[in-house]
Amino acid sequence: MTFVVTGLDAGQFEHLYGLSDDELMAKGARAYVSDAHPGFPCRVQLKDMQPGSRVILLNYAHLDVPTPYNSKHAIFVTDGAVTQTPEPGQVPEILKIRQLVSLRAFDAAHMMVDARVVAGNETADIVRSLFADQQVSYIHAHTAGRGCYLARIDRA
Repeated sequence: MTFVVTGLDAGQFEHLYGLSDDELMAKGARAYVSDAHPGFPCRVQLKDMQPGSRVILLNYAHLDVPTPYNSKHAIFVTDGAVTQTPEPGQVPEILKIRQLVSLRAFDAAHMMVDARVVAGNETADIVRSLFADQQVSYIHAHTAGRGCYLARIDRA
């Protein structure tokens, strides 16, 4: 069974690109310059940014559904990011290099049916295991520590 990891569409964030710190703050966002790698995972490019990159921290509704699992949280997006989608079966850097990743499996009604906390380098095997259950429609990956949304994973 193969899968595809999807980054967020850059078009959702283009209105924030290039804004000053004050303009971002007025929109509830903050600009940072990354000072560590890993540490600033871009949800559009699906990789951690190198030190010196300008990133925008904002609140994002990653599971905007009418269920108890409706959820939003803080995410980083690189200023000027362009959407990236890995080849089917490929695990992008944003997941691979995390010490721990929380994988949350949802059914077609957007109800969580399973969840696992795994080492980032084990993501592919666990995703395949979760998709072996036919009721799993998609998976959301989150950081295990802060719980921030990382990416969506679908059957390919």
